[in-house]
Amino acid sequence: MNALVDFYAKHSRLVDQIGVNAIMALSLSVSLRAGQLALAQAAFMGIAAYLSAILSLNAHWPLLASIALAMLVSALVAALLAYPVRRLRGVFLAIATIGFGEIVRVFANNFSITGGAEGLSGIPNDATTPVIYVGLALVAVALFALSRTKFALAVSLVREDEHAARSVGVDVGAIRTLSLALGGAIAGLGGALYAHSNFFLTPADFGFGRMEQILVACVIGGVTNAAGAVLGAGLITLLPEITRAVQAATGANVDFFRELVTGVVLLGVILFAPAGISGLWRKRA
Repeated sequence: MNALVDFYAKHSRLVDQIGVNAIMALSLSVSLRAGQLALAQAAFMGIAAYLSAILSLNAHWPLLASIALAMLVSALVAALLAYPVRRLRGVFLAIATIGFGEIVRVFANNFSITGGAEGLSGIPNDATTPVIYVGLALVAVALFALSRTKFALAVSLVREDEHAARSVGVDVGAIRTLSLALGGAIAGLGGALYAHSNFFLTPADFGFGRMEQILVACVIGGVTNAAGAVLGAGLITLLPEITRAVQAATGANVDFFRELVTGVVLLGVILFAPAGISGLWRKRA
């Protein structure tokens, strides 16, 4: 027990990061299940993070109220974004949503209410580890319950063949909009928890690098598998710490290997486990 307490005391920030990154991976997996390569999760995360932080700092809102409003606003923004990109598919959808993310980052970089490029500091650090993992558990339970509904079946049909989905009466546009909005709400939860587990936010926290990390976690874990997304997020979060531990143990300079290791792991998964790590145990079962 003492060893566990000591580990948490040294690595509490890392434990929190794993939980937040897992929530973000789940948010992207919702869109990917509907066949949408929509890469705006970092933008939704940033909107929710800044909104919840500003509400806490300026209006003294309690944590749960600020999280609820941040999720609602993120879902609304995602639903509104779904309309202009409704006819886009594949790489064109990805580019458009990445562009939206850059617009959000530029706005955050130039508005005084967000702290501009200098960032926003003094955020109440009240999103503790139990709060983060309760949020993760609630998202996982909600997605599991949703996977047993007709909506999940319609989402799968839209992903596999939109024309066949339309032929059996599925409203493809509504499914795509609802999937993006649901993913936005979950990303909003992740953003609000991220803001309240840190004292400081900057626009760089929600740039393309963050979106790349979320996408890589989903690809490594399994694009359409919720458990795989969580597993991939944990692995991607731990890799830098593993290389740092190797450096501390050996004295070797392995800083420049961190991104290389991530790339090698991603390439290995794509070549030898196209369905992700989660696909390996499903295949064995």
